[in-house]
Amino acid sequence: MMRRLATSSPDFIATLDALLAFDHATDEGIERTVAEILARVRVEGDAAVLDCTRRFDGLDAVRMAELELSQAELAAALDSLPAAQRQALEAAAARVRSYHQRQKMESWSYTEADGTRLGQKITPLDRVGLYVPGGKAAYPSSVLMNALPAKVAGVTELIMVVPTPRGEKNALVLAAACLVGVDRVFTIGGAQAVAALAYGTQTIPQVDKIVGPGNAYVAAAKRRVFGTVGIDMIAGPSEVLVIADASANPDWVAMDLFAQAEHDELAQSILLCPDAAFIDRVAASIEKLLPAMPRRAVIEASLKGRGALIQVADLDEACAIANRIAPEHLELAVAEPQPLVDKIRHAGAIFIGHYTSESLGDYCAGPNHVLPTSRSARFSSPLGVYDFQKRSSLIEVSAAGAQTLGPIAATLAHGEGLTAHARAAELRITQR
Repeated sequence: MMRRLATSSPDFIATLDALLAFDHATDEGIERTVAEILARVRVEGDAAVLDCTRRFDGLDAVRMAELELSQAELAAALDSLPAAQRQALEAAAARVRSYHQRQKMESWSYTEADGTRLGQKITPLDRVGLYVPGGKAAYPSSVLMNALPAKVAGVTELIMVVPTPRGEKNALVLAAACLVGVDRVFTIGGAQAVAALAYGTQTIPQVDKIVGPGNAYVAAAKRRVFGTVGIDMIAGPSEVLVIADASANPDWVAMDLFAQAEHDELAQSILLCPDAAFIDRVAASIEKLLPAMPRRAVIEASLKGRGALIQVADLDEACAIANRIAPEHLELAVAEPQPLVDKIRHAGAIFIGHYTSESLGDYCAGPNHVLPTSRSARFSSPLGVYDFQKRSSLIEVSAAGAQTLGPIAATLAHGEGLTAHARAAELRITQR
């Protein structure tokens, strides 16, 4: 079912690049619809949001107040959870919070010999919008992973939007919002929710940054409002790359490939292995285990369309190919993983050793599961506390420092033809 490739093939690189290719562009119909919704919400505010919510989610609200959930309702959702679910949610939240507390940046400065002080001031964002998919889909883990870094960073206000088509509310999602301290929750979704957060309405205040996953309309809207507000990223389909040797368990590897493939038909699962016999065993495990998967059709389409079992010359070559792929998730299912960790330069998250399934990272290991996709791990990082903090440079030049810096600045400014720049520096130079 999954294609078999080998790095020894003369056309391997071309085949691999074609397999990795993914076009983020949305179709013209989606772009046109999103542009119209954004323009309406920007001008009409609440009225446009209410109209779109009636049209797309089947909620016939007259006022925005009807679409805002109270803190009491969020608390009731948390209290309604079965004990096992609540304990799991609380344990995951504690681990995610603990990990992210170690990421917090602090302000710093230093003083030069002449008294000039330079440094950096770290401040949190004032207000952040969190988009959470809703309806039948339940992603409490997305609430934890997006909200907790913001809270650790010190964001003043966190506003969550979650669609509830036909009034379908997910208790786990609302419970997670309560647990992490989301300040306000609105039951709206789609491009209209992104627009409300980006531009502000009579009821929903404008945020500084929008984070969280969504469908093609949400992604298109986030792309269009970037610049008015910040966004986390434009995410592509989920990906896993497994580097394995003969010490791995083929059933475990097959299931880890399934775990990504079950997201959707465009998800990508790839195995790199130097042992042809082990690849055969993984292929057999896939055939054995797939029929029992509830999302078999999705997994099968994903593995057939974008998956691959690739034989490499050795583990060094596997690392070189992994760096070319720059995967969202990289599993090192090998007997001695640490030497491989040292050779990996590009990956959203690295899962080390046989017992570290990627799914643990999705829910409760601690590091963030919002990761760069589509090879963007070459230049970007997981979502973290640093995404909710910003840096301001501190420059305090002493009188003595102005005598040193002034001539340098003036000389360069004159060279650029910017006389006022030069004069501003020269005026502060004491004549001796």
